[in-house]
Amino acid sequence: MTGTATEPHERASLTALLHRYESAGEPLTCEAVPRGLLNRGWRVTTTRGRYFLKQYLSPDTAEPALIVRQHRATRGLARLGLPAAAPLPDADGRTVTLHRGYGYALFPWIDGTHREGTELTAGQSRRLGTLLGRVHTGLAHVQPPPAAGPRPSADPDRTHADIARLLALVRARHPYDDFDGLAEHRLVERGDLLRRHAHRRPPDPAPDGRIQGWVHGDFHPLNLLYRGDEPAAIVDWDRLGVQPRAEEAVRAAAIFFVHPVDGRLDLRKVRAYARAYRLASGAGEAEVAAAVHRVWWERLNDFWMLHWRYERRDRRSDPLFPAASALAVWWTGEYESVLDAFAG
Repeated sequence: MTGTATEPHERASLTALLHRYESAGEPLTCEAVPRGLLNRGWRVTTTRGRYFLKQYLSPDTAEPALIVRQHRATRGLARLGLPAAAPLPDADGRTVTLHRGYGYALFPWIDGTHREGTELTAGQSRRLGTLLGRVHTGLAHVQPPPAAGPRPSADPDRTHADIARLLALVRARHPYDDFDGLAEHRLVERGDLLRRHAHRRPPDPAPDGRIQGWVHGDFHPLNLLYRGDEPAAIVDWDRLGVQPRAEEAVRAAAIFFVHPVDGRLDLRKVRAYARAYRLASGAGEAEVAAAVHRVWWERLNDFWMLHWRYERRDRRSDPLFPAASALAVWWTGEYESVLDAFAG
């Protein structure tokens, strides 16, 4: 086999895993595929076809009920005709296989490409909104009633403490590079914005029309595969959970339709996407408006990329920071226009 130096995927181990599936065949090649922070994956070619083998690194694999729930949801969505990447059952009907202390799942390999929102036409943006709306209504059909309540909104006092701590780390950097300069600028700027807009914090508990529902939890371009102009598969359901459903729609749009240079949203595409989402999901204007306000507030208080860089020494998110940090500022200045695009 090629491209597989990672344990436990030597030939004998991989063969043992595949033999738990009745028609997977014998392994020929195994190539690592970067996919997600909570798992590892390999593209496996066998005598019967191509597969994606996923290894779960989460401690939940010791008690795989959470993963089984994700798998049941995707299989249920697939039965409804949605392009949810669903795992294959083994010979005993299980979709999670425990092997050498890790959980594994085997999926059919899906050919496709990722597409940013800047590549989508207005018509494709509408289809994207329809797809997410159908995912939410489909999850409501195949999942039990949601039980979780709304989360508290971000506390600006805590955010100011985060800003102070991050600023100290940034200013202590040596050598101090261009990224550090941008980070310092955005932290100071965001602190000022929070002081000016603290009175707009969403109330808790928030009787603001938010409807809790099952959501994908991480709906963005890297988790959606296209074949040609149409979505072929929604992948990586590791964050399936209960949230205000319209917030996922707003959060996804803020990733799909953000301009990579200046952080502005393409509001023409957002409007097409949001109207289609509302129609497919049944979400009303008040629900979507509440989601817009909540996600805007989250963005204003969020510095996860800087926490990764300066506290965890992990720079994988660095390329995302310029656009994401600019978006929070642009969105604050264009709040009414953004709200109108989503809910008008």
